[in-house]
Amino acid sequence: MRRWLNFAMGLLAIGAVAACSRSEEPPTSNASTPQAKAAPKAPAERQSRIETAVVASSSENPVIALAGKVAYGEDRYSRISSPLQGRVVEVRAKLGDRVKAGDVLMVIDSPDITSAYSEFVKEASDLEFATRGYELAKDLFETKALPLKDLKQAENDLVKARAEFRRAKERLLSLKVPAAELSKPLAEQQITSRFAMKSSLAGTVVERTVTPGQSVGGDPSQVLFTVADLDKLQVIADVYERDLDLIKVGQVAQVTVEAYPGVNFPAAIAAIGDVVDPVSRTIKVRAWVTNDAHKLKPEMFARIHIRVGEETSFLTIPKEAVLEIDGKSFVYIVQADGRYSKREVKTATATADQLRVVEGLIPGERIVTKGAVLIKGQESKG
Repeated sequence: MRRWLNFAMGLLAIGAVAACSRSEEPPTSNASTPQAKAAPKAPAERQSRIETAVVASSSENPVIALAGKVAYGEDRYSRISSPLQGRVVEVRAKLGDRVKAGDVLMVIDSPDITSAYSEFVKEASDLEFATRGYELAKDLFETKALPLKDLKQAENDLVKARAEFRRAKERLLSLKVPAAELSKPLAEQQITSRFAMKSSLAGTVVERTVTPGQSVGGDPSQVLFTVADLDKLQVIADVYERDLDLIKVGQVAQVTVEAYPGVNFPAAIAAIGDVVDPVSRTIKVRAWVTNDAHKLKPEMFARIHIRVGEETSFLTIPKEAVLEIDGKSFVYIVQADGRYSKREVKTATATADQLRVVEGLIPGERIVTKGAVLIKGQESKG
């Protein structure tokens, strides 16, 4: 009896398991699920947060903003090094001093000048002796008291003496000894071992790496002073090749820096580069900027804001309408049935909150201008 009872209870358990399995299986359908070609409509609670607009040409005069940095003008700064070896005996220019072209920056005592001037005096004496010897030989030859070969020897000695004198003089000139001083008679020349190093342009001493008593050499890479004109600087910026046709030499611009929010510095485009960077696909643009108050400092990050000519027509869209995905730009197009389709576009900066459409849209198309992120999130959910 007990065996029969256990058998019956086992059959009941198997039936219960089978019933549960049938209840968990989803109902089958032979209908195929269509593949959507566009993003679905956003839920009602999100639809109210989505705004759209028709793409149209902007009537504003767009401004292109280029990122760059402040730099010295190419011909408005000078890195000064000593042309000769010696010991610094006096430093007259301090950091921040304003100097004029020709002002003495420091004085060097150089043994090179002493030895070069001694050689110059010797060669000047030899030249004078060779000149007199040639004149005497010439007179004797004319009176047939000297053979021709001796006259030629005297002439040859004179040529050599002139060459050596010229070499000694050039050596002194290379050591910055004034040519006017060397043109005086030897008895009137006042040449010492002291060399006064002067500024080649007017400006401000922005760098000084020398102190009294320091030994300096004739190495051009050893910069002792940097003098720069800070009243007028340059901003070097990068422009994408797609915007190159909008930039012209002479265009008026404004420069801004983070250090002075809301302050615009007047500028003008001075030069446009001829080489495209193969990595960033940009071209260098240089703009002169007025800096009378010396607020701008070289190496500051800056932006050049260039107002483009009114004759150019632009297709513009809000920056908020564009999504960045994997380095590409996309917008959502509103279709006739109310759905949204994603489309790749190429843009460039037009104003602070507008982008210029370079490729991907035509006038009259309606796009999502606000809430594109919500549509993207709904699309990723399927």
